Amino acid sequence: MAEKMGILGRKLGMTRIFAGDGSAVAVTVVQAGPCPVTQVKTAENDGYDALQIAFEEAKEKHVTKPMKGHFAKAGTALYRKVREIRLDGPATYEVGAVLTADVFAAGDKIKVTGTSLGKGYQGVMRRWNFKGSKDTHGCEKVHRSGGSIGNNTFPGHVFKGRKMAGHWGAEQVTVQGLEIVDVRTEDNVILIRGSVPGPKNGLVLVRKQ
Repeated sequence: MAEKMGILGRKLGMTRIFAGDGSAVAVTVVQAGPCPVTQVKTAENDGYDALQIAFEEAKEKHVTKPMKGHFAKAGTALYRKVREIRLDGPATYEVGAVLTADVFAAGDKIKVTGTSLGKGYQGVMRRWNFKGSKDTHGCEKVHRSGGSIGNNTFPGHVFKGRKMAGHWGAEQVTVQGLEIVDVRTEDNVILIRGSVPGPKNGLVLVRKQ
């Protein structure tokens, strides 16, 4: 199968399991699916091969009219989240098929995309790893400041992209090279070695590499 399969899920939190040699392995528990296929895109019709999958059933009042029609055409229930998974070749799934945790197996190499933890408004030292000013004579209350940001009369403005204090975190992050330690199909969860982006109950997209 040429496709790099993936699934939507929720990060339930972290725990540890014990390997066969007795060593403790830190793992992230992810509820993987179930995700029905709501659309199959092909290179002939759309210019590329992809699967559109949905996750988490929703009430009718939480879904827009266009999406209601989209789900009705697919013959599925209403869902909160919809994502596309690009494939390396034609899909082997049809509209209406349901993806669950068993699309993965222990030992699979994956990448996980999620929204990182928001850390609020932060200064330049924490946000950009600035060194800061020396904490000795002659520096009063400027030890953690960003310093000068301007320039001469020409061009007379702050260049876009200047590293300054501001909002940090709460952005899309993809971590590659992760490994699936165990797949528990009865609970529809997968155990991933190490940490993945986002808070508990955060939405994550898990894809094979």
